[in-house]
Amino acid sequence: MTLLQQLSCSVSSIKKRCHNRFMNEEVKKAEEYITIEDFKKINAKIGKVLVAEAVPDSDKLIRFELDFGEEQPRQILSAIREWYPEPEKLIGKMMLFVINLAPRKIRGFESNGMLMAVDGIDGAPVFLVAEKEVSAGTTVR
Repeated sequence: MTLLQQLSCSVSSIKKRCHNRFMNEEVKKAEEYITIEDFKKINAKIGKVLVAEAVPDSDKLIRFELDFGEEQPRQILSAIREWYPEPEKLIGKMMLFVINLAPRKIRGFESNGMLMAVDGIDGAPVFLVAEKEVSAGTTVR
């Protein structure tokens, strides 16, 4: 094999490896995205905390009863007790929740949604709240 043929094979091999690596990265990136149709399925609303209490026999859970402008308050459990040892101080707050998750039994209680928060610098949850006053049940759009 001539030097030119060897170089040609090397370049061809490098191109294939780069192409394969690029394609693998593109597939991974595509797997990280959701479509706008997927996003539209999320029902996120502002809920007003009516009840916030520690779940018996749990160091982590707080049981919320929330007003979303529905006929009955909705119950949601959240594992934030470590940062909120006095859950009653959350009563009256307006916070963001996803309310169309499938119900889930936790410690004998049915949870019908999920509290939305981000991690603060210290690791404690920081609630996502409306910048201005809004009604209970206001939908994120």
